[in-house]
Amino acid sequence: MPVIFWVVPAAGVITVIFAIFLARNVLKRPMGTPKMKEIGDIIFQAAWAFLKRQYSTIAIYSVAIAIIIGVLVGVLGGTEVEGLSALDIGWRTGVAFLVGALCSGVAGFIGMYIAVKSNARCAAAAQKSLTEAVNVALRGGAVSGFLITALSLIGVTVIFFAYGGATNPEIAPHLIVGFGFGASFVALFAQLGGGIYTKAADVGADLVGKIESGIPEDDPRNPAVIADLVGDNVGDCAGRGADLFESTAAENIGAMILGIAAYVVTGNIAWILFPLCVRGFGMLASMIGILCVRAKEKENVMNALNRGYFVAIALSIVGLAVTVYFMLDNWWLFGAGVVGIAASVVIVFITQYYTEWRFKPVRDIAEASKTGPATNIIMGTAVGFETTLATALVIGISLLLSFWMGDMSGVHGAGAFGTAVATMGMLMTCPYVLSMDTFGPITDNANGINQMAGVGPEVRKVTDRLDAVGNTTKALTKGYAMVSAGLAAFLLFQAYLDRVSFIKFGEVGLYNVVDIARVEVFVGALLAVMIVYLFSAWAIKAVGRTASKIIEEVRRQFREDPGILAGTSKPDYARAVDITTRAGLREMIAPGLLPVLGPIIIGVIFRFIPGYDAAMVVAAVLMVGTIGGIMMASYMNNAGGAWDNAKKMIEDGQLKDDKGKVIGKGSPTHAAAVVGDTVGDPLKDTAGPSLHVLVKMLATVTLVMCPLFIVV
Repeated sequence: MPVIFWVVPAAGVITVIFAIFLARNVLKRPMGTPKMKEIGDIIFQAAWAFLKRQYSTIAIYSVAIAIIIGVLVGVLGGTEVEGLSALDIGWRTGVAFLVGALCSGVAGFIGMYIAVKSNARCAAAAQKSLTEAVNVALRGGAVSGFLITALSLIGVTVIFFAYGGATNPEIAPHLIVGFGFGASFVALFAQLGGGIYTKAADVGADLVGKIESGIPEDDPRNPAVIADLVGDNVGDCAGRGADLFESTAAENIGAMILGIAAYVVTGNIAWILFPLCVRGFGMLASMIGILCVRAKEKENVMNALNRGYFVAIALSIVGLAVTVYFMLDNWWLFGAGVVGIAASVVIVFITQYYTEWRFKPVRDIAEASKTGPATNIIMGTAVGFETTLATALVIGISLLLSFWMGDMSGVHGAGAFGTAVATMGMLMTCPYVLSMDTFGPITDNANGINQMAGVGPEVRKVTDRLDAVGNTTKALTKGYAMVSAGLAAFLLFQAYLDRVSFIKFGEVGLYNVVDIARVEVFVGALLAVMIVYLFSAWAIKAVGRTASKIIEEVRRQFREDPGILAGTSKPDYARAVDITTRAGLREMIAPGLLPVLGPIIIGVIFRFIPGYDAAMVVAAVLMVGTIGGIMMASYMNNAGGAWDNAKKMIEDGQLKDDKGKVIGKGSPTHAAAVVGDTVGDPLKDTAGPSLHVLVKMLATVTLVMCPLFIVV
């Protein structure tokens, strides 16, 4: 075992201690006025109730799927590996699935718990200064960011060695793929359920509150406002936490599988352990980056966050160099890792360009709002589609460069491993990026709490600024997750081919061609794109149906109790929360099961049709489904973020008419922008982020179930 490998357990322990330190720092801060504390407690109780009900549902499905996996792989797999029978492989895969699902669920709970506890404290800190509010929001977000990534690294490491990684390192990665599948399974349902909840509440609150009744956002008279604030936590915190947990876990395992080919040739276990060590150094680099953030009162908060990010990037490059030197001693692979790090930086700034109000795309959408909601939606749709160009170029160039550098290393099979190193390089700053992501819902909730508590316009100016930055950081994280999914797509596709080769021939590298000219392969590719579009449709329709129920409920309360709008009586917040909770849990089932069952059904059907290569059909499902999912997610994430910030731009008085007069809240232009924002909400916060998980779900489910598709 290389001495440098001890950085993995050391980084895991240090990261957990660091997260505890940040949590104590945040939780000891005051929660503000009694009214602010009361609102914060209501949000926490409702979010906690939803999450418990959601994860209880997911747990039932997880146990059922684990049993099905064990039985199918054990009975239909029909393969024996290094003395392990198909039954042995089946039960081990089922157990790994449950462990991955459990860890992913814990990651979701952590993400939500700390974020909710930070909301009121951030609102209270805004009464002191912008700097204090930024510290609370970022450190509160960092608690979940660092604990989640530490849990992912520790989980993969422990299960790797528990499944014989020390004695059979070329076998263990194939046995632990169930861990990634379990993480993906829970993440998909967490992201879907939370996304449906948050956007249904958001759309309902905005359309009835802002448009029909003319009351401000987060006004305490709006019955849906608590459900809206709760949704930010169960969708953007719990859902995204589970999402990035499974991203790091699944991509780690895929990279380890790709390292097997070089290990077999060189006998150096470092090729398999390298991805774990790189991530360990990345967590240490991200810690220092977080501590370097010092926001100044008058500056753009995004600039302060970018400074910390660049510190984390620079230290990650140093950590990558150290790891390569001591483990692989091949500087071509260092170059491949730098390509992945550079891709993460490029996509962050591309996303900022398309979603920040300072730049042309968002300003064009705001200008288009002057002529109504139709032109707003047309312009936003065009901006979203345009972003696919930058996404494709970043992913494509990164893959070509990293594959070439891996090939130039001179090690057999290192071309594909070069793309794995690029993916691991990109994931080095995952803790920092996830901290920025959770920063968004914390500041959003802080803004809402200040509005509901009536703290005054000066404090609201501070949290309004943070809320606008939070919209951008959430968009950045989605762009980051999307490109990491794109880089990982080729990694996981190669891992699938290697796994098929290993099962079919007993060694990797012999099954490496997917022939699109074969009719069954073309049909598999066609069905893969269908899964992406159908999944998106079901997710968006779920938001629409649930939002309609919220709209009807808010209208009913306003109609039956005029005192609500007059401010003389309180709305029934609990009723709106209950509607969104029940609908979110019910509506997540069908779209969540589609990417799980779809590839399995397709593969099994083609396995029993004579003359067809089912493994190749499933490879087409994985490859083309991934490409379709990434492009669709790029459109949805960026269009939704641009629509949101175009609305914010108008609300902040940054748009003027032809005579130089400011166009603000309450104007027809603002109403048009709100309509555009509500159209973009289910795209950027439900379907788009869920597609990130779907892409990796296609990979993990095919990796785990590929014994079913192979006739040996």
